[in-house]
Amino acid sequence: MTGVQLVRTEQEHEVLRGLLGAWALQACLPEEGAELERHLADCPDCAEEGERLRRAAARLRADDPLDQPDGLRQQVLDFCLTRRAADRPLAPWAAPYAAETAKLDALLRDLGPAEWQEVAELPWHGGVPRRRPAEVLCHLAAVDGLLAQALGLPDPVPDGAPRVPAQGGDRAEPADPFRELLDRTDRLTRAQAGATPAAVRALWRAQTQAVLREIGPAAAEAPVDYGFARFAVRDAFIDRAFETWIHGDDVARAVDYPYAVPAPPHLRQMVDLAARMLPGALAGRRRHAYTGPAPSAGAARTLRLVIEGPANGEWLIPLDGPPPTGTVRADEATADEGTRDEAMRDPVAELVIDGVEFCQLAAAHRDPAHLPVGEYGDREAIRELLAAVPLLSRP
Repeated sequence: MTGVQLVRTEQEHEVLRGLLGAWALQACLPEEGAELERHLADCPDCAEEGERLRRAAARLRADDPLDQPDGLRQQVLDFCLTRRAADRPLAPWAAPYAAETAKLDALLRDLGPAEWQEVAELPWHGGVPRRRPAEVLCHLAAVDGLLAQALGLPDPVPDGAPRVPAQGGDRAEPADPFRELLDRTDRLTRAQAGATPAAVRALWRAQTQAVLREIGPAAAEAPVDYGFARFAVRDAFIDRAFETWIHGDDVARAVDYPYAVPAPPHLRQMVDLAARMLPGALAGRRRHAYTGPAPSAGAARTLRLVIEGPANGEWLIPLDGPPPTGTVRADEATADEGTRDEAMRDPVAELVIDGVEFCQLAAAHRDPAHLPVGEYGDREAIRELLAAVPLLSRP
């Protein structure tokens, strides 16, 4: 055998070996499967590996729990993902949503009839709604429906009162800024009241998959109107990933199910979004409940937010209203000192907090007065910011 033939044979072997994971899950194209099976007849190593993977895949029947002994399910999925790249790679800002919806779906797949009747508590800064898992899915699907509409997809929520769009670029603040979200949740929950949990799960899952299929580079900056605020699509995906994680964790607590925190890169994106929203929360708190002195004219104080743990990073938070620069990463402020106000480089205080705890606080799942944090500098500014973080939560 010549050297060229040997190289070609080795390359063909690796290509065919890369199909074993898909073959074990019966996900190969017919012509690929036929070619691979011919290869298995002549290659004992691949035949042994393929048989092991097929036995593992056979144990993943729809009526089996996800937590298989020895992590067999995860071994097969990891093998497939490393052997064959995704046909349609996700944008980095959509990846957290894909991961969190898949994680919640895995939890739902394991729920038995009795667990679907458990009641989960979903705290936010306006109260503690109590919902069964299917009702939680109705809530998630109702809010996800606003993202779906922005992408040109159907809204799963039955028609209600017509929406009144904001005039120009401003939105008048309603008496209840979250009324529309609550109304959408109520309408979809009533519409699905007679459906089985499996049917509600199918509705929610189909919508999550549809919005992930519809994203593209041109959609990243399209506006998503939540009623109380507008998000660009890229931020809306991170926002929806955050709420899916938090409410998935709420359901997991109700049914005593282990539930992992988001992957570090995804958690970091969630922290970044919350940090960018904080100036608005601070301004809203001052309008409604602030009891301290008004900031002096020309004030431009900032606080350095230091996130520890897997999502580690630093952000400079404007305390006296969003300046043109808005919230920035601390390393960005240092790298571009010529365009930053002096206050952005000289914060009045520093708050150090774990990334998961910060996100739980932003979901109003933690008491800001009892969080383990590091505090340096202006303690009043730190207390004000900690009190504002839960205001990012919503029903």
